[in-house]
Amino acid sequence: MNSKRTISCLIIDDEVIAQEIIASHLSKIPNIDTIETCNNAIEGFSYLRDNKVDLVFLDINMPEISGISFAKSIPKDIKVIFTTAYRDYAVEGFELKAVDYLLKPISFERLLKAVNNYFDIYGEADSNKSETYNGNSFMFVRSDRRMIKIDFDAIIYVESYSDYIKIHLENETIVTRETISAIEAKLPNKDFMRIHRSYIISLSNISSFTNEEITIGQKSLPISRSYKNDVLTNLGKF
Repeated sequence: MNSKRTISCLIIDDEVIAQEIIASHLSKIPNIDTIETCNNAIEGFSYLRDNKVDLVFLDINMPEISGISFAKSIPKDIKVIFTTAYRDYAVEGFELKAVDYLLKPISFERLLKAVNNYFDIYGEADSNKSETYNGNSFMFVRSDRRMIKIDFDAIIYVESYSDYIKIHLENETIVTRETISAIEAKLPNKDFMRIHRSYIISLSNISSFTNEEITIGQKSLPISRSYKNDVLTNLGKF
């Protein structure tokens, strides 16, 4: 039985032929769901704003914004496999805790090994959310050097903000350095729903929704393309 979860991949490379080679290799590997391509880091940032991505195949030597700078700027729960024609960047790439570092031209066997490295480390980490949720009505998060107790009923929505997570409550906002995926795993999925790579909402606090956004109180939050089908299907059950 295949226990690996399905992952979404993004390819960022300014060479179209390199994009095509990587995409072709990935298409042969099970458990690879979404494969999107971008020509540069700016397009990559734009795509990540609205879409869930687990793994980025990232060229290092690109115009305007290098792959190294891009990798330093994205959320830490997005993992990176660097691709480049230059060996000189290898040390800096691994200092950023990249999953792997592939030298062009990239063979299928070498890329498969890199993908398997990802699955070995991260592939089953959040495959079953209920294994992390412990049945309590609250959770603890670290904020300002203290562990803060947060009742699930008090949460309105959760927002990913740079390297931090903002947990919005009725009368205050708690800030923590945990990843949004880690927070998601602590929440009961019958009461909360991920609608965007940057937002988790409390279902009981929904005021209204359309195909594009959900209103929580007076705040409108976008539904990203990669979550839309699941979100609208779940909301249709109510």
